[in-house]
Amino acid sequence: MGLRPARVYRRWKRPYTRTAVRVHRKAYIKGVPGIKLVIFEVGNKSASFSKTLKLVTEEKIQIRHNALEAGRVAAVNYLKKKMDDKSFFLRVNVYPHHVLREHAQAAVAQADRFYQGMSHPFGKPKARAARVAEGKAIYIIKVNEDKLEHAKTALKRASMKLPKGSYKIVVE
Repeated sequence: MGLRPARVYRRWKRPYTRTAVRVHRKAYIKGVPGIKLVIFEVGNKSASFSKTLKLVTEEKIQIRHNALEAGRVAAVNYLKKKMDDKSFFLRVNVYPHHVLREHAQAAVAQADRFYQGMSHPFGKPKARAARVAEGKAIYIIKVNEDKLEHAKTALKRASMKLPKGSYKIVVE
């Protein structure tokens, strides 16, 4: 079964990061998939840059781990095409802690009889998402003044990979 559309998961619902604490130990969620986002910092970490650009969300939103990775890849590929690795620094500023559950639905005839009484099923862990609050930076890019327009374009391309919502680019 393929991925569900991002609109299914972009709204904040009840947080699901780990189960309730028992008497003497914590009971963790079983079967949580790993995250596709493995590189959080790309570029020259030690250099000092004159400008900092942030992709900021203007509403509460959940972003799946594969969308975060796709946005990072799009931004880094554009930056590497326009400048060398020593001319920028990019950081993914959120981490996908929230576990997304999915109830596998039967795609066969007469499935309506099978699903009576299943209007709110619990589901199995399928993916992870980052819960991003309003005004929080998702991606941060540091560059010098002469590369500012390239960094803005890279953040614009990264925002196209994220779920539908309102994002803005803040320059500091």
